Amino acid sequence: MASRNLNKVILIGNLTRDPEMRYTPQGNAVASFVVATNREWVTQGEKKQSVDFHNIVAWNKLAEICGQLLKKGIKVYVEGRLQTRDWTGDDGKKRYKTEVIIDDMIILSPKKDGVEGEEEVTEEDFVTGGDASGEEINLDDIDLGDLDSSN
Repeated sequence: MASRNLNKVILIGNLTRDPEMRYTPQGNAVASFVVATNREWVTQGEKKQSVDFHNIVAWNKLAEICGQLLKKGIKVYVEGRLQTRDWTGDDGKKRYKTEVIIDDMIILSPKKDGVEGEEEVTEEDFVTGGDASGEEINLDDIDLGDLDSSN
């Protein structure tokens, strides 16, 4: 019997700051942001709380959309996979960073300042470079502005 593996992360939380947009030397968009998730529990009649901060990374069109639509404080649903990177720092020590590489994002905050609530956008909604199938892209009234659609 073949072994099965699964690497799937689903989070609902609030952005701690606006997404940071970058581009690779090849021109691929990368958006990075942090989502905070809260949890509460009761121990011996005392209510306790904890918050966790999750590093989120989106690529290509999904990154451009995250950069345009997401703002600090917005509640989002994100779905993707867990990935840990490692590198050697300037001091010679090995460093690690664990991130959630997302392929799905839904804005859960109510409509405000032109941002639509519960709008789902995934990379599969787009035709990517070299793979043009001729299908029409329907973003249900999301204003993509001047985003380059060639990636």
